[in-house]
Amino acid sequence: MLGAAETLPVSCLHEIRPQLPKEKIEGCHICTSVTPGEPQVLLGKDKAFTYDFVFDLDTWQERIYTTCMGKLIEGCFEGYNATVLAYGQTGAGKTYTMGTGFDMSISEEEQGIIPRAISHLFSGIEERKRAAQSQGVAAPEFKVSAQFLELYNEEILDLFDSTRDPDARHRKSNIKIHEDASGSIYTTGVTSRLISSQDELIQCLRQGALSRTTASTQMNVQSSRSHAIFTIHLCQTRVCARPDSLLDGSQPAAEYETLTAKFHFVDLAGSERLKRTGATGERAKEGISINCGLLALGNVISALGDQSKKVVHVPYRDSKLTRLLQDSLGGNSQTIMIACVSPSDRDFMETLNTLKYANRARNIKNKVVVNQDKTSQQISALRAEIARLQMELMEYKAGKRVIGEDGSEGYSDLFRENAMLQKENNTLRMRVKAMQEAIDAINSRVTYLMSQEANLMLAKAGDGNEAIGTLIQNYIREIEELRTKLLESESMNESLRRSLSRVSARPPFSVGSSPGSGLAALCSPAAPTDTEASDVLRRAKQDLERLKKKERRQQRKSGCEEEDGREDEDEDSGSEESLVDSDSDAEEKAVNFQADLADLTCEIEIKQKLIDELENSQRRLQTLKHQYEEKLILLQNKIRDTQLERDRVLQNLSTMECYTEEKANKIKADYEKRLKEMNRDLQKLQAAQKEHARLLKNQSRYERELRKLQAEVAEMKKAKVALMKQMREEQQRRRLAETKRNREIAQLKKEQRRQEVRAWLATSCQWLGAGVCPALALKKFPKKGTSQTFSKAARLKWQSLERRIFDIVMQRMTIVNLEADMERLIKKREELSLLQEALLSKRAKLQAESPKEQKGLQELNEEIEVLGANIDYINDSISDCQATIMQIEETKEELDSTDTSVVISSCSLAEARLLLDNFLKASIDKGLQVAQKDAQIRLLEGRLRQSDVASSSQNHALLDALREKAESHPELQALIHNVQQAIPNVSLWSFWLRPADIGFTPPSSPPTRPRNDRNVFSRLTSTQSQGSALDKGIINPVGGTKNARTAPLQCVSVAEGHTKPVLCLDATDELLFTGSKDRSCKMWNLVTGQEIASLKGHPNNVVSIKYCSHTGLVFTVSTSYIKVWDIRDSARCIRTLTSSGQVISGDACAGTSTRTVTSVQGEHQINQIALNPTGTTLYAAAGNSVRVWELSRLQPVGKLSGHIGPVMCLTVNQTASNHDLVVTGSKDHYVKVFEIMEGTVGNIGPTHNFEPPHYDGIECLAIQGDVLFSGSRDNGIKKWDLEQQELIQQIPNAHKDWVCALAFIPGRPMVLSACRGGVIKVWNVDNFSPVGEIKGHESPINAICTNSKHIFTASSDCRVKLWNYVPGLTPCLPRRVLAIKGRATSLP
Repeated sequence: MLGAAETLPVSCLHEIRPQLPKEKIEGCHICTSVTPGEPQVLLGKDKAFTYDFVFDLDTWQERIYTTCMGKLIEGCFEGYNATVLAYGQTGAGKTYTMGTGFDMSISEEEQGIIPRAISHLFSGIEERKRAAQSQGVAAPEFKVSAQFLELYNEEILDLFDSTRDPDARHRKSNIKIHEDASGSIYTTGVTSRLISSQDELIQCLRQGALSRTTASTQMNVQSSRSHAIFTIHLCQTRVCARPDSLLDGSQPAAEYETLTAKFHFVDLAGSERLKRTGATGERAKEGISINCGLLALGNVISALGDQSKKVVHVPYRDSKLTRLLQDSLGGNSQTIMIACVSPSDRDFMETLNTLKYANRARNIKNKVVVNQDKTSQQISALRAEIARLQMELMEYKAGKRVIGEDGSEGYSDLFRENAMLQKENNTLRMRVKAMQEAIDAINSRVTYLMSQEANLMLAKAGDGNEAIGTLIQNYIREIEELRTKLLESESMNESLRRSLSRVSARPPFSVGSSPGSGLAALCSPAAPTDTEASDVLRRAKQDLERLKKKERRQQRKSGCEEEDGREDEDEDSGSEESLVDSDSDAEEKAVNFQADLADLTCEIEIKQKLIDELENSQRRLQTLKHQYEEKLILLQNKIRDTQLERDRVLQNLSTMECYTEEKANKIKADYEKRLKEMNRDLQKLQAAQKEHARLLKNQSRYERELRKLQAEVAEMKKAKVALMKQMREEQQRRRLAETKRNREIAQLKKEQRRQEVRAWLATSCQWLGAGVCPALALKKFPKKGTSQTFSKAARLKWQSLERRIFDIVMQRMTIVNLEADMERLIKKREELSLLQEALLSKRAKLQAESPKEQKGLQELNEEIEVLGANIDYINDSISDCQATIMQIEETKEELDSTDTSVVISSCSLAEARLLLDNFLKASIDKGLQVAQKDAQIRLLEGRLRQSDVASSSQNHALLDALREKAESHPELQALIHNVQQAIPNVSLWSFWLRPADIGFTPPSSPPTRPRNDRNVFSRLTSTQSQGSALDKGIINPVGGTKNARTAPLQCVSVAEGHTKPVLCLDATDELLFTGSKDRSCKMWNLVTGQEIASLKGHPNNVVSIKYCSHTGLVFTVSTSYIKVWDIRDSARCIRTLTSSGQVISGDACAGTSTRTVTSVQGEHQINQIALNPTGTTLYAAAGNSVRVWELSRLQPVGKLSGHIGPVMCLTVNQTASNHDLVVTGSKDHYVKVFEIMEGTVGNIGPTHNFEPPHYDGIECLAIQGDVLFSGSRDNGIKKWDLEQQELIQQIPNAHKDWVCALAFIPGRPMVLSACRGGVIKVWNVDNFSPVGEIKGHESPINAICTNSKHIFTASSDCRVKLWNYVPGLTPCLPRRVLAIKGRATSLP
């Protein structure tokens, strides 16, 4: 049990959930498949992704757990951390797989990963306790605790906290994330519950799961709105594994170790697209937070899985989710990532992104170590060190390891030679085995052939049968086996004979004739003498030279004999027997020579090693000789001195009178004692000398290390000096660059001041009436080029980056377009599938009720077949889109391999600045180009719609001419009346679309005289019943007001009938049309003052209404729909137009009973519509573009683009060349002009862009001739000259609130403006001076329109007022009129 790190990759598991019933009903196809027998999933037709494990639709939970998860729990018992990470789109089955849903109806087979892991954990604990008891050792102790966290809107919440208020999710959490010294992540402030049983842990999991935040979306009924992390902590104390015995045979005492492990179960919230989930408000914020966390997780995975190792920083701190999972991704954990996907082609893009996400995670490498306490780690390290030392000691004893003269350790020559011989022996064994197999095969073949030959001979003789053939074959096999053994014996005998002859022919060697003798001579006591050692060396060298000469002679002899053999073979090729004999002799001689050569080579190597060993021994003996000679001389001197001293003392004693034998013995004993002490000192000296020699060796090593460190320090000092020098140079360059930049700034400021002075002088010259200002001619300011030229290297780098960016943009744009097409096709398929289901049910019902109705059944079958063919075609189109997307993704991966970071990292500081400047310029240019292209597309679409409207107006003119003709021809009038009576629900389109049968030319414009009861609206009015008059609106006249004489306008009537604010209106001399928030439009007869009809069935507020007098059609706008009403016969909706350009027959909103707030996916809110003066083209402002419709065919023909914000208002006029001039105002504060030429289709860009813009969004526009007025939310009104394309005048605060409506008074140079405060103001068009104002309504005024007689105002007070202009008032003096000239930017 050690602390060494083991590198393991993150395992990826791919799980495909089954299709939902809803997906099957909607006709979704399966776009995923699994390769049988391989962990590979196919997306689409041929895009393959390989993972560690892949599970298809019909895989059970138990198989998933036993295949992948069981080993993680077993690893926890060994001290390894583990993590299971479930990722995928919303509704892909992550919560079901993890097992935190806790559905009461779920069976035991469908239990998720977490309940199974809990059961496995506690069963493992019991199993280990029983195993310890059976082995007679102490049972391990386990401690289990659990935590349950959720990450909701980047706030960590504790699901085990019973005191937490569930409604206080938005409050800041007190849970903190920390990192310990070893790099592990832990949290503070989290409830950790101690667990004693499996049921208790399951109950805690259920309690936390029920506290988790969930909500319903359009893609998932119960969608998790937070990331959940369920953590199990396991701590165990057990008897550690110990070695069998120590060297001395003693048994060690029992030792305990403590292991800890944590298991993270992470259930990530699903990635989601807001346009698909339909989330709004709080759900949308949750979805954004979820996607941000998953984006940060993806960045971490990309950084860790970067195989090029270019990414150094891993952004763990970008999100709390990645911070909590820091151990699981790239840290100390065994991690498995479960990628849950949907098989339906509706979720193709989400599935593709999930597969790519998981594919990147496979490149992550985790460093897994055992989690031990410090004591257990130290014991394990010491135990490993003891085992290593014991192994080394055994190797020293066995002679495997030796120590050289310089103290270095190494393996002995005997060990190396033994290893080499073992390797050679293994190789020869393999060769022998292979040759034996070949011999057996040859023998079998020979036996078979010989038996066949014998059988043929017997067959010819007529005595053969099967039994005899078998017997013969057995005999032949036995004979061949005996022959093989005989050959082997003879070969061995011959080899032994040749060896004996070579040994007997070899001259004997007195010394070193064998390795054993050489080594014996080396190790004998007589070896240290100089004469013997020199003699041994001399003889060994002579022997080596003789062997080498013999080897060369053998080689030459072998070559000659081989040549002779080849010549003999060529000469005797005619005789087969001689050829076989010569071959066998040559082979035998070659074998002999090879054996001799091998023996010589082996002996040469042995001799060479012997010589080397003798030389080393001689050097060692010389060293020992000098040392022992010095010590011998020293000891001899000491002994001689001691003997002399002893003799001197004894002589003195003999001369003394008191000499006795006892004294002599005593003195002798003293000297003997001194001699013993000296001998002991001598031994200590020898030991000290050995220690000193060892210290000298260590000192030399220390000196080498010291010199090495000193050299490294010197190198570091040199590097430090170089770095400091580089820093000083960089500071100097930065200071020079700062000075240069300040100088350039000062120069630019100076140039700006010069330009300002020049502009002021030019203005002064204009005031003075001079053509050219003389002051400007006095001094010409030099122009300083501000553009900096690229160096060649920088230019090449910029070109590379530009190509890369262009490729990325084109790929993404293509993928977005393909996704839009695929979503549109999927939506169409759903509609057709529902229609097909309805037809099938209708057919079944018809078959049950009237089975004999064959005609109806046949029609239904044909319709069903047509729908089936359409659905198949749509499915093929979806498959083609998916294949194209996969191909683009593969190309994208190839482009990603050439990363731009290499180019950027190789840039110098100056090059980086130049590239940054070029990036800014390129982004501005590209933005302008995009705007221009969009404007061109809108212009082309407008031209297409214009042509449609022109055709429709011609048809309407034909109808009007036909009706006028009928006034003088009673027969024709009766015919028209009979047609209307016979077919009341059919429009007269087919009748008046055939003018050739009537024989007249339609007028160029409709008649202007009122036709009263002779027009179609009077007839409609007359046919209506009077019984419902109380339920309809009415226009009531009003009396004069108190300030009627001073007010510029006088209210004459009020139209009441709407129940909610009136938002829009349109009027002719005879009819008034109003739209309201009550989701209805009303038609009023201005002659009778009565409501004619009410157009209902709108999904939401009616924000715009237009009547086309040329065609008799009414256009109403609600949300993203434009309803086309034919009011000539029954006021019914004949077409429904959408903002995306689709045309739906009939009323597409007929089934709408409740108010629809949001638009359909892919559609945009339509804010306003307008008709061109000829009534041939309809313009609809939807989103940031204007779609152009051709009314003759009711088809979209183009789109006006160029705004970056929603288009809020538009107006249409006609130029002198009969081109439509469309003026649009947007929330982006700009007013743009589009000139639509006849036949223009596609995307049309603006021709003029008026500047300066308003300070807020544009709310209303009014155009008359070459004069344009624009009103804004900034309370101001601006007057523009369309011919000169410039701003004439502006009034910043024309009203006290938003300017909501503008209109011209017909026949008078007056313009009206109304605001949210209910005030109406009258302005003089010529000088833009105020004429007067009146409080028109108490509520905001939403719209103004006029006819030849009245002015109409629609207000939020649910009423429409009719006004008359009061002429003769003196205009007021202008108060805040600014004569500021503007400009219009001309666009190509």
